[in-house]
Amino acid sequence: MSDINEMNVGPRWYVAHTYSGYEDKVKRSLERIIENRGLAHLIFDIVIPTETVVEQNGDTQKETEVKIFPCYVYIKMVMNEESWHAVRNITGVTGFVGPGSRPTPLSDEEVAALSIEKTAEVKLAFAEGDSVVVIGGLFEGYSGTVQAISDDQKKVTVLVKRGNRDMPVELEVTDVKRAD
Repeated sequence: MSDINEMNVGPRWYVAHTYSGYEDKVKRSLERIIENRGLAHLIFDIVIPTETVVEQNGDTQKETEVKIFPCYVYIKMVMNEESWHAVRNITGVTGFVGPGSRPTPLSDEEVAALSIEKTAEVKLAFAEGDSVVVIGGLFEGYSGTVQAISDDQKKVTVLVKRGNRDMPVELEVTDVKRAD
C-alpha cells in the first residue's frame, strides 16, 4: 500500500468492514492499540451506529440495542501508512470500504446523513417572545423582543425599537442575551 500516505487529507471518516458480530471486538481492540501505540494523534473516534428497538411480546416490553449497519465500523482518522496498518491488521477486520484496496473517506454529506458525529444539542436561554438585550454587533446596547429563531439555532430575529417603530434585525445567538 505505497500510495496511502499520498491520500492523507487530514482527519476524515472511513468505514472498516468486519466479520459479522466482530464490530464491538474491533472497536475495543482498536481502542487498546491507540492507547498502547500512542496513535491518538492519528485515530480520533470509533463509532458503531446503533438504535434502540422496543420489542413487544404480549404485555412485556424489552429494549434492545441493534446495529444499524452490521459488519461496519466507522473510524475518524488521518489516513497514512501507520494508521492504515493499525486498523487493517486487527482480527476481524476484512478491509476498508473503497475500490480495490484504496480506502475512500466519507463525504461531509454522508457523515451528516448517517448522524455519525454527535453534536451537542444547543439549549438557548431565551425563546420567541422573550425580551432580550443585544450584547454584540451593530445594535449593541439595544433591547428588543425575539421574533424568530432559526432552525439550526444559530441566528435570531429580534424586533429592535428604533424611534417610533420596531425594526426586525437578524443577529447571531451569541450577540443576544435574555433581559434580566
